[in-house]
Amino acid sequence: MALSIGDLAPTFELQNSNPNKGTKMMTLEQASGKNGLIVVFECNHCPYVIASISRLEAMSMKAENLEIGFIGINSNDPLVYPNDSFEHMETRAQSMSYPYLHDATQDVAHAYDAKRTPEFFLFDSELKLIYRGRMDDSPRDPTLVQTKELDDAVQAMLEGNAPPVSITESIGCSVKWKR
Repeated sequence: MALSIGDLAPTFELQNSNPNKGTKMMTLEQASGKNGLIVVFECNHCPYVIASISRLEAMSMKAENLEIGFIGINSNDPLVYPNDSFEHMETRAQSMSYPYLHDATQDVAHAYDAKRTPEFFLFDSELKLIYRGRMDDSPRDPTLVQTKELDDAVQAMLEGNAPPVSITESIGCSVKWKR
């Protein structure tokens, strides 16, 4: 069943590949900030994620400044894409400014109804879903960005308003499900 606007964030406890950010195992509560949480389902191999890395980092830093938690979750099956193994996550995490969690069972991706990488979920301070979908309208080419739905949703949430758009279709690779 899809996670709907207003639903509480599904809980989790996942292994963190980034020893510089967070603890070895991280829960939803540990990931959350005073003003909420941004969860992005991502991976190592997807060209949409790769082209968005600098924007992911910028959003992570902005979230930190706004006291909003920010985490990446990789739910892809490493048998389908070996680059998405935990070992490869640890390598990539060396240059990341946020926790990068491994959803080895894919239970968290199913609970959030994640479909693509990258796909974003914004929760408020009560961990109610405010926005789900894409960061912007051009994940493969930042020079072509015309809309910034995630940024707009964060701003509206902090102002106590509903976002102008609360659901968008994420643009990216499909989550690589286990067979």
